[in-house]
Amino acid sequence: MKRRTLLKAVSAAAFAIAIGSATYAQTLTAKSVVLVHGAFADGSAWNRVTPLLEDAGLNVIAVQIPLSSLEADIEATNRAIERLEGPVVLVGHSWGGMVITEAGLKDKVQSLVYVAAFAPDEGQSLGSYTADFPHAEGLDHLDKDPAGYYRLTDKGVAEHFAFDLPKEEIAAIAASQGPINSASLGTPVKHAAWKTKPNFTVVSTQDRMTHTDIQRAQVDKLNAKAVEVDTSHVPMLTYPNVVANMIIEAAK
Repeated sequence: MKRRTLLKAVSAAAFAIAIGSATYAQTLTAKSVVLVHGAFADGSAWNRVTPLLEDAGLNVIAVQIPLSSLEADIEATNRAIERLEGPVVLVGHSWGGMVITEAGLKDKVQSLVYVAAFAPDEGQSLGSYTADFPHAEGLDHLDKDPAGYYRLTDKGVAEHFAFDLPKEEIAAIAASQGPINSASLGTPVKHAAWKTKPNFTVVSTQDRMTHTDIQRAQVDKLNAKAVEVDTSHVPMLTYPNVVANMIIEAAK
């Protein structure tokens, strides 16, 4: 069995360490970080993590992926990777895990961080990958428009996507979310970069979008260093220090 290193955190303080450029200047091997948001979100999902990474001395781009197709999302991510000085830590949340699994093949990418994210194998689409796991409750609250794009209902955001955030933040997420093309869910990844790169994961134990069983099963598969947080689908907003610290570990 692959080595499993699992760190559990019940609060941000349990895993937090001092963040500052002086602290990490001599320990980081990566220079930059690319953050990839998931479906029903946008780049602002990383707003609490980005300044922590920058304070640690890392250059950061939070990509705005179009969510129009897996290929388009990978292309947008690759452009961001090319803009930054390497080595690069590539981070994906939720659907963003599908994206970094393929985009992580870039030579410039040093390591991968999956934040409540999917990590499929070659030939697996999101639909086929999740078929053998328990159903995620939040997926019962999708609204499909005439163009074939899924949006998460306001109730879905409030009760399943980000239920442990303040009401005003939940409302902002619902209003600014990026709908995803339903056709994307059937598109398989062609390569799995996690097979050749060091991997790190942040597991959400109350996740109703990327089922927690999926996230835990991936830890062994990825031979990943992992941390568990008792939170919803958005640990980068509820536990930004924990997420930032895991990314910094990947940058070492």
